[in-house]
Amino acid sequence: MGSGFSPAVFLDRDGVLVEDVELLTDASEIRILPGVVEALAMLKEAGYALLVVSNQTVVARGLLDEAGVRVLEAEVETRLVLKGAPPLDGFYFCPHHPKATVSVYRQTCECRKPRPGMLLKAAEEHGIDLSRSFMVGDRPTDLLAGQRAGCRTIWVKTGQHEAPIIETREDPVQAQPDHVCLDLLEAAKWIMSLGPHSN
Repeated sequence: MGSGFSPAVFLDRDGVLVEDVELLTDASEIRILPGVVEALAMLKEAGYALLVVSNQTVVARGLLDEAGVRVLEAEVETRLVLKGAPPLDGFYFCPHHPKATVSVYRQTCECRKPRPGMLLKAAEEHGIDLSRSFMVGDRPTDLLAGQRAGCRTIWVKTGQHEAPIIETREDPVQAQPDHVCLDLLEAAKWIMSLGPHSN
């Protein structure tokens, strides 16, 4: 994409923005992680779009419907903004799983990370220059999705960072992040250290 497009920071939700409780289905379980508000403010000020991309197997498992996921997303954003974070530019989630309990979601799709479909869709809808963008995640699947979309990748240790890539036969390539750090705030500081990339 050309220089007229904006850079973005793609963010996994659970384990990056909020505490990873494995299967988040109730707003009472939402815990904003330390440093997230400051990190988001820093990135937004620098000109990055802030886009959340997450696999939501709670839908495939029948634990929550798509509308319920949207409610949780809105609650996460509300809590962030109340704490001083800027509004997020978009939420994208994949409800599918190859072994879904709910048959309509039982499929191999292009949006489920480690595939890059969500990032590509978000980039198209928001005019994002993927070559100047970053994917921040806590799992190898996040890193692979970011790499495949053409982003630099950052592995944070605030979530299920040691979880294996389930689709091993499909994804023999190991996830090699461009940077590894403790949390989103450290990730934001590293991005800032690379110099201006704002629009």
